[in-house]
Amino acid sequence: MLLGSIEAGGTKFVCAVGNNDYQIVDSEIIKTTTPDETLTKTINFFKKFKDLAALSIASFGPIEVRKQSSKFGYITDTPKEGWSNVNFLGTIKKSLDVPIYWTTDVNGSVYGEYINLAKHDVNLNSMVYYTIGTGVGAGIIINGQFVGDMGHPELGHIKLKRHPDDQNFAGICPYHGDCLEGLVAGPTFEARLNKKGKDVPLDNHVWDIMAYYVAQAALQATLAFRPSKLIFGGGVVSETFLNKVRAEFENLLNGYINIDNIDDYIAIPSIVDNGSATYGNFALADELLKKV
Repeated sequence: MLLGSIEAGGTKFVCAVGNNDYQIVDSEIIKTTTPDETLTKTINFFKKFKDLAALSIASFGPIEVRKQSSKFGYITDTPKEGWSNVNFLGTIKKSLDVPIYWTTDVNGSVYGEYINLAKHDVNLNSMVYYTIGTGVGAGIIINGQFVGDMGHPELGHIKLKRHPDDQNFAGICPYHGDCLEGLVAGPTFEARLNKKGKDVPLDNHVWDIMAYYVAQAALQATLAFRPSKLIFGGGVVSETFLNKVRAEFENLLNGYINIDNIDDYIAIPSIVDNGSATYGNFALADELLKKV
């Protein structure tokens, strides 16, 4: 028996099948182009595995997660060109006759981290996972359950207090300009500096500015949800950057509540090589299969 995972991002789809121990047996990376081309290649990958038992999709969004909605399983009003109002889940279901779990990319990641870390920490009951890459999003788990009723959380679009040295940057979000995503997502490096983030030295002041914004997000999540742990993943994040975030976070928190170990509380993913969503998808597919 094999479990399937689709981590659907705006740049690439990571498709994988795994065993009962959630270990990857085979995988393929598919470039995100048009919906027809990308989903056809995705379906063809999974059709190779006759013993595929269940599948979980963790998709970029916004997506419709309300099962009572006629658009359940759709990517809705996304800024990703050509992908608005795409019936992602329905297209996959037409070709793959297996139970399928449907959620956001960050929910897949937060679930993978939660399941992995809970094996070693019985006191881990809640978690917020932010991904900072091409876009910014967050998944929230409290007592093993995802947070979100009328839709999934959109913590990437919270408004922030502007850094004194960043007053003139308009932000890149097409909806809000200077929301969290508009100020710290990967493409902001090119908008600010005309160069890729990987080419910006970590001693450049722009990293301090971004740390100030990410620390505000961490503070809001901490005060709103009081989670056991905050995890930051995605291409923008490194341990060096998180050290800046931790320092800014402690300044903003100003001792209001006690955080026992800031290095443990604000952390990078425990699953290496951006594998959190794949691991989480295997677990979600496995749990779905047990309910069928």
